[in-house]
Amino acid sequence: MAKDFSTMEDSNASANPHIRDVMDPSRRLVLRASVGAASAALFAPWLAGCATAGASSGGARLKPGFKSVPVDSRDRLVVPEGYVAAALAAWGEPVGIQGNSPAWKPDASNTAAEQAAQMGMHHDGMHFYPLDAGRRGLLVMNHEYVDDGLLHTDGLKTWTPEKVRKSQAAHGISVIEVEQGAGGAWQMVRPSRYARRITATTPFALGGPAAGHAMMKTAADPAGRTVLGTVNNCAAGQTPWGTYLSGEENFRFYFAAGSQTTPHQRRWGLTPTGFFKWPEHDERFDAVKNPNEPNRFGWVVEVDPMDPNSTPVKRTALGRAAHEGAWVAVTKDGRAVVYSGEDARNEYIYKFVSRDAIKPAGNGLTQAQANRELLDHGTLYVARFDADGKGHWLPLVHGQGPLTPANGFADQGEVVIKARQASDALGATKMDRPEWLAIDPLSGTVYCTLTNNSERGRPGMPGPDPANPRAGNTHGHIIRWNEGGAPGGDFDAVQFRWNHLVLAGDPAQARPEAKGNIKGDIYGCPDGLSFDARGLLWIQTDAHATQMYKGEFANIGNNQMLACDVATGETRRFLTGPTNCEITGLAMTPDGRTMFISVQHPGETPSERSDPAEPAKFSNWPDYRPGGRPRSATVVIRKLDGGVIGT
Repeated sequence: MAKDFSTMEDSNASANPHIRDVMDPSRRLVLRASVGAASAALFAPWLAGCATAGASSGGARLKPGFKSVPVDSRDRLVVPEGYVAAALAAWGEPVGIQGNSPAWKPDASNTAAEQAAQMGMHHDGMHFYPLDAGRRGLLVMNHEYVDDGLLHTDGLKTWTPEKVRKSQAAHGISVIEVEQGAGGAWQMVRPSRYARRITATTPFALGGPAAGHAMMKTAADPAGRTVLGTVNNCAAGQTPWGTYLSGEENFRFYFAAGSQTTPHQRRWGLTPTGFFKWPEHDERFDAVKNPNEPNRFGWVVEVDPMDPNSTPVKRTALGRAAHEGAWVAVTKDGRAVVYSGEDARNEYIYKFVSRDAIKPAGNGLTQAQANRELLDHGTLYVARFDADGKGHWLPLVHGQGPLTPANGFADQGEVVIKARQASDALGATKMDRPEWLAIDPLSGTVYCTLTNNSERGRPGMPGPDPANPRAGNTHGHIIRWNEGGAPGGDFDAVQFRWNHLVLAGDPAQARPEAKGNIKGDIYGCPDGLSFDARGLLWIQTDAHATQMYKGEFANIGNNQMLACDVATGETRRFLTGPTNCEITGLAMTPDGRTMFISVQHPGETPSERSDPAEPAKFSNWPDYRPGGRPRSATVVIRKLDGGVIGT
């Protein structure tokens, strides 16, 4: 989700040690004085390994084979020579539910009921599930949030129950069927037996240790086992057993906590009035009347895209957080490992290891059905990045260390509900907005984008540390680690070795912390991250509209997507997006010849709460209709010669 960085969450006031606290005083001074000096003196042992840490001992690693596109600030989407891109499944298009396919209305006069059968707003993470050898398949995607000024005909002039319902209907997840025609172009299949919308009012089951917990019970759900809806769904993961994982990120925006917020609510960033206006007409989001309702959000949710009648589940064993998303690896003995990060300043990176091995399909069950409780049992960890380039996964297990009733953790359910407080108590490393993760298919190295943290080093805020080495970190960086200390280590290891792939930035800037150490095309605020099957890393950016085109971002232009050869660290710009959009989400067909990405909030205004006419001053993408509204959409990218994307 694009954010006004001056107001985004910073609720971690814990006193747990920072990496700077375990370093000698002279090194602390070096870190605070100059990132250039720090990189040379302190990080040399780790940065020296950056060219080889992601290398594979076998397999052919794909290298960028296209001509870079230039920086661009115009309202258009640009791809390299030899490629073609087309918008697909924009906000408001019918998803293809049989007997319920209301058409898009350019004046946004569609009702809440119609919106519930149409593509939601602000497309984000997604995955492709192939059917018929990959020329047909399902796209499952998140709709992170909405701009209510665009969603309604009269913008923000008034609020009514119907407008709240429509806003809720534009959130969530879409499942659509797509197919490739004889000419190579892709289109939606309508109607489709798979088509589905999951919104902020869809019933979800709760699984794992928080299901039925006292802190999850409400007057509407005294059992504490059924939650209505999912919100702020950001990045996505795909499981080996064929399901879709979606992270509930900044759920705090939806709740009004009143003037007397509790310490627990403050630790989770709740504010007196919230950001959206839902509490005015849906008291479920009034945290004064329903103090447990916020505890029912902030989870990783699991959806079976092949079964439109299945009930999605919130997997509480993975911990509650401002989850950017969830990414799955497999241990050598066949158990699932789920990585996730929190898109908030000074929060944490997590890992969950399942107790049981992944089961095959059989006995009349699909593989998704056979593993429907796999993510309800296992061990949750939080990461500590040490000053010597090593790291540890700290178990978030009730009864171990400080996680006891005496310290406010009555049971494992309370540990996962209070995952932030538990991580505080364990002394985990506060990170610069950990967002997307990606796992190198050739080496097993895990990568994570740390989008930025302009507050680091300011009075009362954490100072620089080896994992987050820059004060006033406006441009962000990418960190990576090898489980067990070397490429190919087992994913259930409790120790790892880490270094930085890159510090993003612009070498033309005067401030040392803004220069970065990029090899190749420059960028800022890395966010989306994904490997293709042959080991090419794709990086997507999310600099906010308040940053673009001025100051330290003057030379970077619109948000973009780049390809990175992790063996050399070279980046090459593949795509630039429309004005003020975010480039996010990435999925590919199994043959690597079609790429799907998301263009989110084109025309975004700094307030993000626009008048209907305001975004059109900046963008009219993708319809370019005079006086029309900009629309988030999926983009389909192919090579004109039918070849593999990126070559």
